[in-house]
Amino acid sequence: MSTGGSTHPAPILTVSGITARYGHAQVLFGVDLALAPGEVVALMGRNGAGKSTTFKTIMGLITASTGEIRFDGRDITRLSPFEIARGGLGYVPEERRIFTDLTVAENLEVGRRAAPAGRQAWTPERLFAIFPNLAEMRGRQASAMSGGEQQMLTIARTLMGNPRAVLLDEPSEGLAPVIVEEMAEAVLRMKDEGIAVLLSEQNLFFAGAVSDRAYVIEKGVIRYAGSMAALEADESVREAYLTV
Repeated sequence: MSTGGSTHPAPILTVSGITARYGHAQVLFGVDLALAPGEVVALMGRNGAGKSTTFKTIMGLITASTGEIRFDGRDITRLSPFEIARGGLGYVPEERRIFTDLTVAENLEVGRRAAPAGRQAWTPERLFAIFPNLAEMRGRQASAMSGGEQQMLTIARTLMGNPRAVLLDEPSEGLAPVIVEEMAEAVLRMKDEGIAVLLSEQNLFFAGAVSDRAYVIEKGVIRYAGSMAALEADESVREAYLTV
């Protein structure tokens, strides 16, 4: 496995040797990864490589068979998803899961949680500065939004919970290029705010535009860990694990 150095501070999220199963089928095999405060890290791989399963295991939606997951100095390996979310780890699933019968503004209010002491709380106004499209449709029902707009709303609603880190599962999948650009700007804005972001991606262009480091997963095994620049320069790794 290739490696790359990092000058980032101590990790806020550490995944150590986790394995996971769907029934009798093992799908993760000793996954290790780390995420530092204010860092953007991409977990890359083809469809079915184990990206979403890794995220669901971190969030407690799938129970790790072995290994340890620590967030903000706390062992969260056996916690329930709501306990993990309350602890400051946000999750934007691939399926989006917004409330389609509520308006944009109402969806944001559903996600509101108090900010920790000493941190500026996210408000709709701050989020509208990042997602100007949402500002123009704050009174619109979510069911009347495009897929890209719904994806933006899901991220904005997650930020209303004032997380310290966010897992973004396939944020650019199926979106128009102009929306992908806005999504990249939003991820970089989150980084500027000190939020750590772990995103799963197949789109090397998107990942390269926002990520400091990358992991590549294939069949539930981490095959590469290093800088994003090194991955972009390593044709052999890309050919082996990322090309379709």
